[in-house]
Amino acid sequence: MHDIVIRGGTIIDGTGRPPFTGDLAIEGERIVAVGGRQGPARRDIDAAGLLVTPGWVDAHTHYDGKAMWDPLLAPSCWHGVTTAIFGNCGVGFAPVRPQHRAALMELMEGVEEIPGVVLADGLSWDWETFPEFLDALERRPRAIDIAAQLAHHPLRVYVMGDRAIRLEAATADDIAEMRRLTIEALRAGAFGFTTSRTDSHKTPVGEMVPSRYAGAEELLGIGSALGAVGAGAFGMNSDFDDEAAELAWITQLARETGRPVWFLLTDRYEDPQRWRRLLTATHAARAEGAQVTAQIAGRPIGVMMGIGTALNPFSLRPSYREVDGLGIAEQRRRLAHPDLRRRILAEKPSDEEVSRLAQFRQLITTRWDRFFVMTDPPDYEPASEMSVAAIAAGEGRTPDEVAYDYLTEAEKRFLFFPIVNYVQGDHEPIREMLTDPATLLGLSDGGAHCASIVDAGVPTFMLVHWGRDRRRGPRLPLEMLVKRQTSETADFFGLSDRGRLAPGLRADVNLIDFDGLRLYQPELVNDLPAGGRRFVQRVDGYRATLVAGTPIFEDGEHTGALPGRLVRAGSA
Repeated sequence: MHDIVIRGGTIIDGTGRPPFTGDLAIEGERIVAVGGRQGPARRDIDAAGLLVTPGWVDAHTHYDGKAMWDPLLAPSCWHGVTTAIFGNCGVGFAPVRPQHRAALMELMEGVEEIPGVVLADGLSWDWETFPEFLDALERRPRAIDIAAQLAHHPLRVYVMGDRAIRLEAATADDIAEMRRLTIEALRAGAFGFTTSRTDSHKTPVGEMVPSRYAGAEELLGIGSALGAVGAGAFGMNSDFDDEAAELAWITQLARETGRPVWFLLTDRYEDPQRWRRLLTATHAARAEGAQVTAQIAGRPIGVMMGIGTALNPFSLRPSYREVDGLGIAEQRRRLAHPDLRRRILAEKPSDEEVSRLAQFRQLITTRWDRFFVMTDPPDYEPASEMSVAAIAAGEGRTPDEVAYDYLTEAEKRFLFFPIVNYVQGDHEPIREMLTDPATLLGLSDGGAHCASIVDAGVPTFMLVHWGRDRRRGPRLPLEMLVKRQTSETADFFGLSDRGRLAPGLRADVNLIDFDGLRLYQPELVNDLPAGGRRFVQRVDGYRATLVAGTPIFEDGEHTGALPGRLVRAGSA
């Protein structure tokens, strides 16, 4: 007598093998049989006509704070994610001394756009060291599993204090202490270490983050901890200011430690061939025996801009400040006044205001050809005729007028601005990256960029767009799309007990109505601590999601079950 048998579904087991029809039997937290016809169960779930897949293992989220107050971690849990890994991009909240808590919240606000008032209200700060941070996470009930990485910014500030914030170079003693604390974190269960070396990460006042100019000797010194422990991955976001030098130390680190090293890879408007060069270099490093991997996104990373969002094409103009911060309905009412409209359209943002933005977002002042009208369901591969520039040319108006009137004339209207991964105006570069064996799917950024980006629905998008609905180029096989976000992400981080539907593994499972799978247009909600605002993206089509053999969502509704836990490296 099994606990649960999922009967007659189309099983896509996460290994990359073609789909097949059969039953899946669960006892306790584990899968005990896959395929064929299984015996009786305490509960039968009819999966005829449904896909049966492993739960998604999301390798790149920013739930470092939200995991302290939210047991669900929506919207990721709505989209079938059963394991979320955070501590990415060098930002996090441990280790921390009391006098630097505010600085870490400012860093998280600047880099990942999680409002400081939300963090101040939601964080309990019942930890100082990274092991204590893991213990604090472990005490909270939750629906899905979480895993943490050690982040460079808090580590550097903890060891160097204000010298780190002033971007001073680390001394030999500083590096040795950061290495020691990294070993401590890895042994406590961290899944790796992450850092940031990019101008796209700034504090709220436009200053660079503490690790921006950290030297190679510092990074190699900290990274050597992974080799000493024999665990963890080293990850970073880098501008590759000196590509040859950056690639040299990355390759050296991977070879000397024997540990995987990953970096974020997207295309960029100012350097369209950059992604190809870096991917070619990744293959060269692998040929030398270095485990170097490019972490990629499954769609353009795009800012949502409208009334009430963190940023829009007019929010840097002086007269817009008269309404900024008001309720959305009141903002729209005032923005409709002809006098305010005339003044805002006549203004331009100052160079100083623009310089405070992350490097990619500075393009919002110049690239009207990359502003697209957001539809419902959303189109993340919009044709050029959907751009504000094209609409303006067709109507004989300025792009400013078109954008302003579109955003203010009706509710829930947004412009989609793909800041990276849309250089040539379609998804072909993304498809090439997705089909390259030297890449890892990630960059959903769940929990981050609260009022400007919502990519936590990428796991669903992979099936909807790449597996079913794409019109402007080739689609991809479902078994590949499932593998990319289950066994591949799990294996990369050493989560050996999940990511596949196989006997003995953890029963993290999705039941999906593939034909009925639908992404909705993102919407703004005020459900964060202190009344904070964020984007969410809702979905239809997940008939059930199970974590450790327990259904946590059925037909889009939380069952009330909280079987999730903190996963420590080495315990999976």
